[in-house]
Amino acid sequence: MVDRVEIAVAALVRDGRVLLAHRHLSRTAYPDCWDLVGGHVEPGELPEQAVVRECLEELGVHVRDPRPLAMPVVDPALDLHAFVVTRWDGEPVNAAPDEHDDLRWFRPDELAGLRMAHPAGLACIVDAVDGATTQRG
Repeated sequence: MVDRVEIAVAALVRDGRVLLAHRHLSRTAYPDCWDLVGGHVEPGELPEQAVVRECLEELGVHVRDPRPLAMPVVDPALDLHAFVVTRWDGEPVNAAPDEHDDLRWFRPDELAGLRMAHPAGLACIVDAVDGATTQRG
């Protein structure tokens, strides 16, 4: 049995849009794809702690109250923990240009045309944006 890589990712949602990062062409895993921001869960770290750390490292923001988001992933080597984030301190910037070459906010209707790292999770991302928008509405 292959050891699964534990990953934590965040769907930052604001004004009916989700923030996605475009993975650099030089990335070994999922190059030239749009993805949620996140990364490896370090030994001894909880997924929620990892997503907070990754958002600080990659976006320069301090996320608050990440909520778990069930998101399917087809890759059997990954153990993915996704979170919806609607509250954070700071303005997201590309603080990891070696990992991502672009950051953009997308409306749910714009996601279907993107090359996604994990397309199986697309419906969950759309639901997360819609749910966060409804709660704030």
